[in-house]
Amino acid sequence: MNLLSSTYVFSFFTLISRILGYLRDILIAIFLGASIFADAFFVAFRLPNTFRRLFAEGTFNAAFIPSYTSEKITRESDGKKFADEIFKFLLIVLFFIILIIEIFTPYLVYLIAPGFYENSEKFNLAVDFTRITFPFLLFVCLSSFLSGILNSNNKFGAAAAAPIILNVILILSLLVSYFFNLNFAKQLSYGVTLGGIIQFIFLAYFTKNYYKPSIQFKLRINRKVKNFFKKLLPSVLASGVTQINILVGTIIASFETSAVSYLYYADRVYQINLAIAGIAVGTVSLPVLSNAFKLGDKKKISNIQSKSIELSLILSIPASLGLILASEQIINALFGYGSFNQENIKMTSLALKYFGYGIPAFALVKILSNFFFARNNTKLPFYISSFIVFLNITISIIFFEKVGFVIIPIATSLSTWIGIIIYVYFLYKRNILLLNNYIFKSISKVVFNSILMSSLLVYALDKYSNYLDYSYKYKSLYLLIIVSFVAGFYLISCYLSGVLKKKNFKTE
Repeated sequence: MNLLSSTYVFSFFTLISRILGYLRDILIAIFLGASIFADAFFVAFRLPNTFRRLFAEGTFNAAFIPSYTSEKITRESDGKKFADEIFKFLLIVLFFIILIIEIFTPYLVYLIAPGFYENSEKFNLAVDFTRITFPFLLFVCLSSFLSGILNSNNKFGAAAAAPIILNVILILSLLVSYFFNLNFAKQLSYGVTLGGIIQFIFLAYFTKNYYKPSIQFKLRINRKVKNFFKKLLPSVLASGVTQINILVGTIIASFETSAVSYLYYADRVYQINLAIAGIAVGTVSLPVLSNAFKLGDKKKISNIQSKSIELSLILSIPASLGLILASEQIINALFGYGSFNQENIKMTSLALKYFGYGIPAFALVKILSNFFFARNNTKLPFYISSFIVFLNITISIIFFEKVGFVIIPIATSLSTWIGIIIYVYFLYKRNILLLNNYIFKSISKVVFNSILMSSLLVYALDKYSNYLDYSYKYKSLYLLIIVSFVAGFYLISCYLSGVLKKKNFKTE
């Protein structure tokens, strides 16, 4: 398998999904801005969407793929039996979770947005929208299970393309609301659940050649399934630490007017790079890394680890510098329309800038945790991630009153970087990090090329500043041209310096 080729396939569909996601959020910004309806919908969408990211973006795979691969290596029928058991218990447990949440929704909304309680209209809207969106959780988790089956067979396209469906449905919901004068936020909420249903059907079709569920409703849980679920919860926290930090940030931000919306829009921008530099690379490398650990092939393990880190940094370092340098221009071009005013742009771009400092760390935490997951070790990543979340919460709470909502992206970035240092320490201490010597030379080339790219970006932003102004009609087109040119320059310079060649990323 070629890590670069597989990452390209995954990233291509992810990029399409994120572009549609941006279009969706531009429409939300135009129609809802940073209003109480926007805040209420974002809170209602935050919890099921966090689970979507946790389960669909590699966390479920971190526990499932090593276990499923082990069973398949032993015997194909054992793999099928194991998958059937997991599917059955996911179905039962998720059904009852959704039933309980639908009954006790006000308490859930109070937990994830306590600041809303003082505004009864906003709180009640969030409760109504959460009840509509929450069934999405069932379908997105089952979809993640099907994606795990596909990824275990080194098929990444359909799983990466599935989120496109949700964005298409939400865009259509907004357009229908506009033309028929319906409640935008409420129709978006219905669209979330509908998108989840269609996404599940889509993945079931593509999975049928590799797996068809055979469900027997017996209450007995065998030892292998128990072990899997024991590993699943730690892996959810360990692999999804960035998403959990964002959820924590939403809770704290709910005490400041419009802060939930600012963080949501900023989050939408930087997540595209995280999806490619962290999630895509981590998702495609985990199956082959798990297999290499099962076979005890140290040379292959070293090769995969080195290439995963290298590719992740090739994609995340320039993105980090780009978001830091051009945060205001990016937010202005993407969302500076309709109800989204200049004050909204200023606050959102400030959040994006500080998230930008953490981009390489957000990506690396996905890669480094995989080095433990591939060995069926979810406990140590769980402890490290628990510390990261604890540190994030502590910093955010201590400084929130003095600094305001902007402490949330600062704390998220800082705590994740500290987590990376801890990961590297334990990986070296346990002799798990087996890096090739060339990687440090490659990283230095990446940093140099990123600095060149940043210089070109600063020059272009200054030269065409009039065309990126809030009032300019075609500002998004000019930003797209600048970003495309600068990104093209960076990729060419990486290729010429020898760090971005297809042959360099073969895992064999």
